[in-house]
Amino acid sequence: MSERAPEIDIETFAASRDQHVVVDVREPMEYVDAHVPGAVLMPMGQLASRMTELDKATPVFVICASGQRSLVMAELLQRAGYDAQSVAGGTIAWAQSGRPIATGLE
Repeated sequence: MSERAPEIDIETFAASRDQHVVVDVREPMEYVDAHVPGAVLMPMGQLASRMTELDKATPVFVICASGQRSLVMAELLQRAGYDAQSVAGGTIAWAQSGRPIATGLE
């Protein structure tokens, strides 16, 4: 049985996201519709082959729509030696908290 990756809540994420890389593991269409500003799109199916694009010295916040996919991907990153945490509630919780949402491929 694998260890669960640490999860952070939206408030902690919002307060410290500028010191982290934010990786959005949803599909491109989901990302284009709405994402956390500054999040880097690395769809779940590509993360394993693209994780070398991330710096192991920089903590990573992993986000998806609700926190399920990001939890699995944070665990994958942790096993590969990254300091990764999943954002509980994901982009849905971010939007519901009234924080800004980006659209498109920005």
